[in-house]
Amino acid sequence: MSARLDVFHNRIAAKFGRHLVAADRVLADSTLPAATQELVKLRASQINGCGFCVDMHTKDAAHAGETSTRLNLVAAWREATVFTDAERAALELAEQGTRLADAAGGVTDEAWANAAKYYDEDELAALVCVIALINAFNRGNVMVQQPVGDYQPGRLG
Repeated sequence: MSARLDVFHNRIAAKFGRHLVAADRVLADSTLPAATQELVKLRASQINGCGFCVDMHTKDAAHAGETSTRLNLVAAWREATVFTDAERAALELAEQGTRLADAAGGVTDEAWANAAKYYDEDELAALVCVIALINAFNRGNVMVQQPVGDYQPGRLG
């Protein structure tokens, strides 16, 4: 399958993409644990049906030392016992923040309060930004049908 739009060589898309990647670098420098960031990116990508991002974040997480058991259970995190309470709170926030149209009120006060038990204000800000950013990446990739399976950790594009 080939992409509908070559986002790496189109002037507008490439420039926009560089800004998204720069935003991701800001988040990588935050105190929000990298493992949590990858789990959230993976879960949102699963919900959004973005095969490219599911592939990429599974590989990135594995490359960073994440276990296959945890990666395989992200989609069933509620039933899995391999995630910490903090990770579970982040995954719940990610699901609610990704499925905004499914709930008239958006993210519930309960989900926010639960996440706030485990993350300070800067980490919550980073978590919100990670969720927003991965949703932007997912939507772009799904619209242009970015090919799946070509990603190698450490190489974007």
